[in-house]
Amino acid sequence: MELRHLRYFVAVAEECHFGKAADRLHIAQPALSHQIKQLETELGVELLTRTTRKVELTPAGWRYLDRARVVLASVDAAGVEAGRIANGDVGRVAIGFTGSATYELLPSLARVLRRDLPGIELDLKGEMLTPDQVSALVEETLDIGFLRPPVREPRLVVRVLRREPLIAALPVRHPLTDRDTVRLADLHDEPFICYPSRHRSVVYDAVFDACQQAGFVPSVVQEVGETATLVSFVAAGLGVSLVPASVRHLQITGSQYRPLAGTTREVELAVAVRAGDGSPHVAKVLSRTHSLVGGPR
Repeated sequence: MELRHLRYFVAVAEECHFGKAADRLHIAQPALSHQIKQLETELGVELLTRTTRKVELTPAGWRYLDRARVVLASVDAAGVEAGRIANGDVGRVAIGFTGSATYELLPSLARVLRRDLPGIELDLKGEMLTPDQVSALVEETLDIGFLRPPVREPRLVVRVLRREPLIAALPVRHPLTDRDTVRLADLHDEPFICYPSRHRSVVYDAVFDACQQAGFVPSVVQEVGETATLVSFVAAGLGVSLVPASVRHLQITGSQYRPLAGTTREVELAVAVRAGDGSPHVAKVLSRTHSLVGGPR
């Protein structure tokens, strides 16, 4: 038995006429009659009663028609689904975001992807440090990572999306919040809240480089891995911090942000994927990401 036997039978059963069914199927009537007879012989039951005037279904034929329609609908649905998967319209993509990207890029990207690619299931993981994202990408628990280069992992392909300056995060009652911009040298006596030093994070290094260029080494009183916690500590008055400019989208009561004057230190945001990952749904998400975020600026 082949699927064509089911399709032929359904056509005859719905038309109740071999000639009309043959026209619908675009085959010769004798060939159609032969195929139906083959089906009945294989099943060992009569599905249709034939007279010179009409064709009728037997009780077995009616039940077989119901099941045949279900089988054919399932086969057609499987074909459609396979096509959608091959086209990248269906799948699951796990995406990691570094701390600052969690509060700016994640919401806008999630909104666009859910609107434009509704068949793709998104597993979004915020507040991931770059080393953790690199490990997760290599271990295939992440498909895409938004992280801070440099990334020294040959199994990954990394593309810089943009560059952003550092800004100052200050307690709301800090005297420097009266200014539109803050000179880095004015923070030389302040206690600093920083990202962790154990991984030598890009932002940690950028903060120390910027401070040293301003003539001092920051006095770190607390290291924090999560951006929201870092800004919360600033809001609590435990110290000040330098963060990527995109962190300003994270509004926590008790904290304020100010641009830095006199420094051009920037950090990069990049997207990373596994080299050779040919998943069409991952490629579709990447394409939409590039059109949303663009390239370096």
